[in-house]
Amino acid sequence: MRTGIHPELRPVVFRDRAAGFSFLTRSTMTGDKTVTWEDGRTYPLVDVEISSAGHPFYTGDTRVVDTAGRVERFRRRYRDR
Repeated sequence: MRTGIHPELRPVVFRDRAAGFSFLTRSTMTGDKTVTWEDGRTYPLVDVEISSAGHPFYTGDTRVVDTAGRVERFRRRYRDR
């Protein structure tokens, strides 16, 4: 790899505020905020909208959106055929 063109990879804490979940990983992202992690060190903090801790696909919490209306509409449309 060429030197001087790649961003620096460093430890960063990502926090999903909706789920109350944080995790430490390596990333090239930077944050304006910092947080003291469990090991006592201070790391940059990046807030994310959603993570695997709060996403319905990973948690198994599916949301039903008006399925009864859709089923009834389907039955009305194809009832006479």
